[in-house]
Amino acid sequence: MTAMNAVHTGPELADRVLGGWLGRIAGNMLGKPVEQGEVWTRERIDRYLRRADALPLTDYLPGPPAESEEADLRPEWRSCVRGRVHGSCRDDDVDYAILGLDLLETHGFAFSTEQVGHLWLLRLPYLQTFTAERAAYRNLANGLRPPLTATYDNPYQEWIGALIRADIHGWTSPGAPRRAASSARRDAVLSHTGNGVYGAMWAAALIAAAFTAPTVRQAVDEALTVIPASSRLARTVRRVTSLHETGLAWEDTLTTLERETAGLGWIHTVPNAAVLTAGLLYGDGDFTRTIALTVRGGLDTDSNGATAGSVAGVRCGAKAVPAQWRDPLRDTVRSAVLGFDGVRISELADRTLRLVRAG
Repeated sequence: MTAMNAVHTGPELADRVLGGWLGRIAGNMLGKPVEQGEVWTRERIDRYLRRADALPLTDYLPGPPAESEEADLRPEWRSCVRGRVHGSCRDDDVDYAILGLDLLETHGFAFSTEQVGHLWLLRLPYLQTFTAERAAYRNLANGLRPPLTATYDNPYQEWIGALIRADIHGWTSPGAPRRAASSARRDAVLSHTGNGVYGAMWAAALIAAAFTAPTVRQAVDEALTVIPASSRLARTVRRVTSLHETGLAWEDTLTTLERETAGLGWIHTVPNAAVLTAGLLYGDGDFTRTIALTVRGGLDTDSNGATAGSVAGVRCGAKAVPAQWRDPLRDTVRSAVLGFDGVRISELADRTLRLVRAG
């Protein structure tokens, strides 16, 4: 049996799928308190951590070192900081992974974009959607069909929403990045266009490649093959890899990319993909370092932390996810998706594994 087949059929696959779920949820929880990129810049996040004596960052964010910091944290911070995590908070970055699982269980791998929209209306509360997803939801409720759901009165078409929905397509296509990207694209075009769709395809391919690629860099390179090489997303990811190759420090790489992507906004796919790629490359396969650097990079911190954690968790497997990230989650997920609140993380992973084997 080849190494790739061993990953696809043996107990290692189950461990890696569970690692992906755990990594996504832990990374999301790590970044959630400071999810407001125009307020929590990279420099401010590090000032906060220094005041709390929490650098290097090796655990969930500490509580605010001063009362003056509380007002700018997300309201959910009290259940997301170290010592206060007792199961995961509800968050759209996890809701969409759960909804994607339900999609594949309900409609199979040949699902249509229309079926994605129908499932949103059936299982996802409107007020738990944001930016492009809310615009698409409104368009669905008003009777529009894809691709108009993505383009009508939707100024968020290239933001990060579709990328955060991509993990399930990667987890269910281990070692098959093109298959993962194709599935993610059918999901993404409900609400996104251009780099918004490419971001979903790239993220799904990245996670799929993480099951079998020998290094993180090779997974990043494989993922780039599924999107147009001339797209701004592809050019930005290549720029990060080239700066990393030169030996430039992580901070200097991000400073360069901040300058080169200025004006796109903190929820746009492209600058967030730069932060995520830097976290993965400079994290160099270490779970804790990967999610810590990614969240310290700022912008959409909970989304980037979640995707970085998913990739790192797939690569190392659940057994190697450090206890300080895994144990406080108590194998429990809060979710706004109808029928899934309080579900076990291990159950989500088992159901994902059944889809892989059935597929």
